[in-house]
Amino acid sequence: MEPFRSFTGRAVALPIDGIDTDQIIPARFLTTTGKDGLGAALFADWRYGPDGAPKPDFPLNRPEAAGARILVAGDNFGCGSSREHAPWALLGWGFRAVVSPSFADIFRNNALGNGLLPIQVTVDAHERILALVGADPRAELAVDLEAQTLTLPDGTAIGFPIDPFARHCLLQGVDRLGFLLALDADIRAFEAAHAAGPVTIRAGEWGSAPSATSGGVA
Repeated sequence: MEPFRSFTGRAVALPIDGIDTDQIIPARFLTTTGKDGLGAALFADWRYGPDGAPKPDFPLNRPEAAGARILVAGDNFGCGSSREHAPWALLGWGFRAVVSPSFADIFRNNALGNGLLPIQVTVDAHERILALVGADPRAELAVDLEAQTLTLPDGTAIGFPIDPFARHCLLQGVDRLGFLLALDADIRAFEAAHAAGPVTIRAGEWGSAPSATSGGVA
């Protein structure tokens, strides 16, 4: 996973509440365990007609949507069954962030674990962003994960919450397993010290080898 960098990009509005994972990526596309090609299946039941031809009026099929990196969705985005293919499909299409007033918990976790940033904003901010994108589809928004802000063209910065651990992993470009593997030397040092006797770990000492003492665990 690549480190998440600040970026500026255009947005596509899909202001439908309760978009579930079966609409994001229909179940018939879940037979693969790889990510390649899933972008073409994103919102497949909405993007394509019965003959497989793209529907010209669907937001992602409009010319101004090409190259957009931010999806502005409705409330409760990503509800329904758990499928990691949902963030894979969004990333495969080219999105790096999704803006919504709320996200389903499982989708949020899957997105964060795969490098897709869920940006939760207030209802008022969401309405303002939708109005902006509707008035000017080529308007660009700036996403800054370090500052936890989404900045509008007029300079208005909208803050958004994110779990500190998830933010760290995104900025470093690691998933949970990668984070643990990076601590391999510390874990081995801890195990070696623990094998020698009781261990004391004081606040702020994690990240360096703990010392074995006879005083028990502090």
